[in-house]
Amino acid sequence: MPDYQQFINSINKKTGINLSLYKEVQMKRRLTSLRDKRGFKDFSAYFTALDKDQTMMAEFLDKMTINVSEFFRNKSRWDVLEKTIIPELIKHNKKLKVWSAACSTGDEPYTIAMMLSQQMDLKNVEILATDIDDKILARAKEGIYTERALKEVPQALKDKYFTHKDNLFYLDEKLKEAITFKKHNLLNDPYPKGFDLIVCRNVMIYFTEEAKSEIYHKFSDSLYDHGVFFVGSTEQIFNPERYHFKVLDTFFYEKN
Repeated sequence: MPDYQQFINSINKKTGINLSLYKEVQMKRRLTSLRDKRGFKDFSAYFTALDKDQTMMAEFLDKMTINVSEFFRNKSRWDVLEKTIIPELIKHNKKLKVWSAACSTGDEPYTIAMMLSQQMDLKNVEILATDIDDKILARAKEGIYTERALKEVPQALKDKYFTHKDNLFYLDEKLKEAITFKKHNLLNDPYPKGFDLIVCRNVMIYFTEEAKSEIYHKFSDSLYDHGVFFVGSTEQIFNPERYHFKVLDTFFYEKN
């Protein structure tokens, strides 16, 4: 069996993460670079080292996941969410349940919380934020960011929800209270149900078409009827009706 394939199988047995569901060219390139940096000539030797060294395994998991995030990423789409989608959701339900899937360092769920706080009491909002990476979830819970991550945050929200100290921005504790962070593997774990809004952006591009199709079906099942699914700006869903979706706006889909 080829070296990389054996590595995929071994990682799946050890961690439950199935790397074969990620696009091979991108994932193999990323992991080969990490393996070489650590001084291993093949994946077999690299896995043996990972198996014995927790720090190295944590580094591998961090590199395997894609942690690029910022507040209000692709601002024009968030404007549509704020001005069109959320008012419509609130009209039908005074309490909202939201899932930020593959939330990375927390910029996205905190963006959602800030936006909702402008239109409703956060006591009536339940936001679940999930990611596969423990280390990244720990960072998200801290709520400490650089100026670069906040470049799209409107000044009024920056002033209201962040404290600026030593070139870092510390998120307001009250905003944190609206969010529950949990570890979740989109490819393996059961999906929670009963959401009005699911946001999953800029992660589906790394999965194979088969994996994407399965994930879209599961997200659809997790939404209430007329719930909304918000995807990234390179992740348009072709044939959305296959998943009981209809297009609401660019990158927004409503469950029928």
